[in-house]
Amino acid sequence: MTEPDFAKTVYLIRHGETEYNLQGIVQGSGVDTDLNDTGRRQAAAFHAAYGHLPFEAVLTSALKRTHQTVRPFIDAGLPWHTFPEINELSWGVHEGRRHDNIGKKEFRRVTEAWQKGRFHEAIEGGESAAQLQARLSTFVDHLRQRPEKLLLVCSHGRAMRGLICVLLGRSLRNMEDYSHHNTGLWRFVLHDQDVKLDLRNDIRHLTENHPAER
Repeated sequence: MTEPDFAKTVYLIRHGETEYNLQGIVQGSGVDTDLNDTGRRQAAAFHAAYGHLPFEAVLTSALKRTHQTVRPFIDAGLPWHTFPEINELSWGVHEGRRHDNIGKKEFRRVTEAWQKGRFHEAIEGGESAAQLQARLSTFVDHLRQRPEKLLLVCSHGRAMRGLICVLLGRSLRNMEDYSHHNTGLWRFVLHDQDVKLDLRNDIRHLTENHPAER
């Protein structure tokens, strides 16, 4: 069935790989890293697969690893807007540190609390799921009000888990259902309050023998 003319399609991707990703160092919202060579190749592969689409704007977080991931689209002349509302979650005192056993234990503590609905739990100095949901909801409200019909959005791992829940009207208890790869693509069609997810963490653009659908 053809979507109505006023439906909005959103392509949502995670940023490309950074050296901190590779080394297992926590970034969060407080560490503003660059893409590494692999991340730049991922960004180029995504543009090669989807650069032909008539996106009307590109929306990113305020952190440069998202800017760099969609730079080929920006350089092609697409309007570009940044939103701190889709920055990565703040991981507080663990940002800039290797994800060691202590960090993993704290990570499990807060994520398991969120799965039980205790959304105000947070790592020391960090952000709670409740705070994350508040800013993501602000972004989704803005997204719905924008006039464009085809948008490209680039965000971060944990922020995207939350954003997908907010878009689909699901509780943040379900964030662990939505894991994704660097430059993994999720595609949503928004129509009034209805949202359809029709592509989930698609990384075919990273596999030479399995190009993305055109």
